[in-house]
Amino acid sequence: MRINLRKSLFVLPNLFTLSSVFCGFYASVLCTSDATEDELYRAALLIIFAIFFDTIDGRVARLTRTQSAFGLQIDSLADVVSFGVAPALLVYRWSLEALGAPVLAVFTCFCFVGCGAIRLARYNVQTMSTNNKPHAPSKYMVGLPIPGAAGILVSLVVANHAAGGTLAASRLLILCVVLVLSVFMVSTIKFRSFKDLRLSWRTVALVSFAVGSSAFVALRFHVAYAFIWLLASYITIGLVEAVVSITSRVMKRRRLQREPEDNQA
Repeated sequence: MRINLRKSLFVLPNLFTLSSVFCGFYASVLCTSDATEDELYRAALLIIFAIFFDTIDGRVARLTRTQSAFGLQIDSLADVVSFGVAPALLVYRWSLEALGAPVLAVFTCFCFVGCGAIRLARYNVQTMSTNNKPHAPSKYMVGLPIPGAAGILVSLVVANHAAGGTLAASRLLILCVVLVLSVFMVSTIKFRSFKDLRLSWRTVALVSFAVGSSAFVALRFHVAYAFIWLLASYITIGLVEAVVSITSRVMKRRRLQREPEDNQA
């Protein structure tokens, strides 16, 4: 029996994707109605492992040249479980359940899951070509990637564990964070994908600032706070670049409108 090594390579990235699903599923199992603080902390760590596996599967597919429409679809389904449902359950059990408004808490967590699903569906449509093959990764992605949004929620739980349980009491703040992340996911703001990095002074400066400041926060406070800072820096960079882009377009439009007036004068 002869094994086709080329076809066998298609299984490799999907194994990493399924590992991400397993971490998300197990994290959801830990977020039961009687979950302890330690179990919620373990669930947060499992979602962090899911982020790691999600990062690896795409790179493995590109290295082995096994990108496919099937891989794109299963990756999005995995993201809904690992970075949509699991973080929403986690933040609900960890903080929002004790908000005193169960309907509002459930609706807020559902907004996170729903907006994440919409963002993934839009991403699938934008990355598929007419021959049903995924495009090469671009420099920017429209909307906040769902792993980044999930990473912020998870890092809050991990930071709360490191701080001795002081963050969970800020329930209204946590609710606002969940809603803002949901809006960012379905927005048209472009965030860097870091999948097609090209060396330039702007890229080097942004990466150096994010890594350097995160290292300072980790050494000064705690590694969990550094993770929050790193992801917050990522979102801030996207917002700043969006403002700069809009400002540039507005100035260019005004300049084009003034040119006919100057010519007439």
